[in-house]
Amino acid sequence: MKLQPSTDPRNADAIDTSTVAQGAPLFVASLPVRWRDLDAFNHVNNSTYLSYIEEARLLWLQQVNDWMGEEYAPILAASELNYRKPITWPGSLHVQLRCERLGNSSITLSHRIVDAADAACVYCDGRTVLVWINPRLGRPVSLPARVRAAAATGNDRDDHLA
Repeated sequence: MKLQPSTDPRNADAIDTSTVAQGAPLFVASLPVRWRDLDAFNHVNNSTYLSYIEEARLLWLQQVNDWMGEEYAPILAASELNYRKPITWPGSLHVQLRCERLGNSSITLSHRIVDAADAACVYCDGRTVLVWINPRLGRPVSLPARVRAAAATGNDRDDHLA
């Protein structure tokens, strides 16, 4: 995987991985649609999509050593969701994560929620930005080296399905 330098002059140290983001996912989480996820319209409530994406991110991060410690932890800085199709019950989902951008203290992960039996059935896509901060000081810190390495090389992994 070849990483391209960012073209954004405000962040010369960032690595733009958007050309790679279309390849194999960094990580895929398999999640069930639960009865409790449904709303009065008998489909998954839109806020639950964020929970699915959060669960996938945490499952990926749990595989990365030293992603969080006393002096550094991630916070969700931004989320963008494009709702493409309602999710109904019963069902099984795959939440696909791809690294879109690596910054000094942040990572942008694109996501797609797809039907587990038919990846062409896209329920949602978008991106989230995580920023690593010092929890005590509330200030950004450098992205942990292990997170950077896992995100930059994750597309080469064979064990990306959880």
